[in-house]
Amino acid sequence: MRWQDYRQSDNVDDQRGSGGGFGGLGGGGMRIPIGRGGIGIGGLIVVGLVSWALGINPLVLLGAGDLLEGGPMMSEPQRRSSGPPQDEAGRFASAVLAQTEDVWKVVMPQQAGKEYTPPRLVLYSGATQSNCGFAQAQVGPFYCPADKRLYIDLDFLTGMQRRLGAQGDFAAAYVIAHEVGHHVENELGILAKVQQAQRQAATAQGNALSVRTELMADCLAGVWAHHAERNWKILEQGDIQEATNAAAAVGDDRLQRMGQGHVAPDSFTHGSSQQRVRWFQTGFTAGTINSCNTFAAAQP
Repeated sequence: MRWQDYRQSDNVDDQRGSGGGFGGLGGGGMRIPIGRGGIGIGGLIVVGLVSWALGINPLVLLGAGDLLEGGPMMSEPQRRSSGPPQDEAGRFASAVLAQTEDVWKVVMPQQAGKEYTPPRLVLYSGATQSNCGFAQAQVGPFYCPADKRLYIDLDFLTGMQRRLGAQGDFAAAYVIAHEVGHHVENELGILAKVQQAQRQAATAQGNALSVRTELMADCLAGVWAHHAERNWKILEQGDIQEATNAAAAVGDDRLQRMGQGHVAPDSFTHGSSQQRVRWFQTGFTAGTINSCNTFAAAQP
């Protein structure tokens, strides 16, 4: 992925400790050292991602409190610095965020008739406080609609590569673009409607709504990739395959097989590997918000 020559976003809050020693990008993609103590990143991936697939709140599973999209409001999180990070991994995340800003500030008014207000990206290490609650890195990247921020521990992206075989910098870009996709859903009023419907639904119906929400975010990540490539030619050979590999790696069916040895579709909360790949490709091919209406599809 070509990102080094493009601007970085100012909408970044870097909560990571100074002197973190982050590695570079290149070759196999993002390389960020681990070794922060506690459960290793391999365990984080298995506990965090498999708990998503089982429909279990990973923060409850890990005894880390309650993180729910649109959950209880908390005090404003403290920040160590703002503006583009200086290390390579942080600059990569900031550059991807900037590209999503440049795409959606044009696409949303044109296609949805609504101005786009970008989210902020919070880079943190180990644990953080959001307006959706306290979170640890085990939960992976997440979007909090209550404060309109994306939260990412960059070590998670390295673990995704190593543990799940989702190699390459564009795989990491897909993850960031997926979380931005949730912000787009929030800006369009979709998340609020889904949350209201889930409060009145049975567990299986609520899970099905969650699947359609997640698949729409995958599709919106594809819309971003479509316009970023058309406008700036960011893609290198193999990049789309990296994104689809990442989408397949975090499919509920694959993660359930890893975690419990069998698949329980009624407990899916993010969609199967095939569904996640298909919806990303749908967005990438069409480049339109309307193409991502997973709620209108007979089968997600």
